[in-house]
Amino acid sequence: MTKIIFDLLEQAQELCELGEFNQAILIYDRILKKEPNNISAIIDKGITLQRLERNESSLECLKMALSIEPGNIDALVSIGATLHAMKEFNAAIDYYDSALKIDENFPMALAYKGLALGELGEIDNALYFFKAALSIDRNYDVAIEGKESVTNILKSKN
Repeated sequence: MTKIIFDLLEQAQELCELGEFNQAILIYDRILKKEPNNISAIIDKGITLQRLERNESSLECLKMALSIEPGNIDALVSIGATLHAMKEFNAAIDYYDSALKIDENFPMALAYKGLALGELGEIDNALYFFKAALSIDRNYDVAIEGKESVTNILKSKN
């Protein structure tokens, strides 16, 4: 990766942090014009499209990343997250499971699977995955919030 491409990726990521998603997309497109198979740009563009709730375009982008680099764990989890946003929880879980086959200790995949299971009403299973994520990264905010949420649900049932 050239310094110019690296700098453009950083610039796009900074724009995303500022909530300037459309501007970031323009930069990802510039990168992809020069390097059409740049996995980082493709995945980051897909994630950014999902933030813009352009889920179909997000999936297209992320699946392109998988076609270039099958088994890319970031692409797998990001596809799962996009499907989750589309309320396709079982399909999302399939992608999280694919990521966990590559790295069974990937906190994001564990926590996101917990979120999807929670959406499906599988509270005990969700709690298991939040705890698994926290055993790896005790400060992972998604897992902390998810665990608190399902714990409160379990308490209210008793």
